[in-house]
Amino acid sequence: MIVLAVAGLLSAFAIPSYRDILEKQKIGQCVRDLTRIAGQLEKYRTLNGRLPDTLLEVNLQDLKDPWGAGYDYLNFNSKDPGVAGKIRKDHNLHPLNTEFDLYSRGPDGKSNAPLTAAASRDDVIWARDGGFIGSAKDF
Repeated sequence: MIVLAVAGLLSAFAIPSYRDILEKQKIGQCVRDLTRIAGQLEKYRTLNGRLPDTLLEVNLQDLKDPWGAGYDYLNFNSKDPGVAGKIRKDHNLHPLNTEFDLYSRGPDGKSNAPLTAAASRDDVIWARDGGFIGSAKDF
């Protein structure tokens, strides 16, 4: 009986810790992917004199985040309608970046432009033009 109680206590602590470790690893993979994508965007800019309009132009449209969704990219100079309304914003409603947004929608697969929205808190973001790369809740 004591052995079962000890095993129960250990699993009560171990399972949540294991989940936290897995989630941190996924966020770390997102950070590495966002850094790689941003590098490809800069390489494209160097060769073409402008940022691409989509990740298709840098052959990264098929790259998936650890939760199985594609990464989101928005060029602020895109001619697509409604670009201004899609620009990610911080808690003061200032844009996170100056030229483009790049992020993963995180575990829930949902996101809104302001980081204060509940759906955006678990996003993994590229902010301050690469000065911050990580979880939106930590920004």
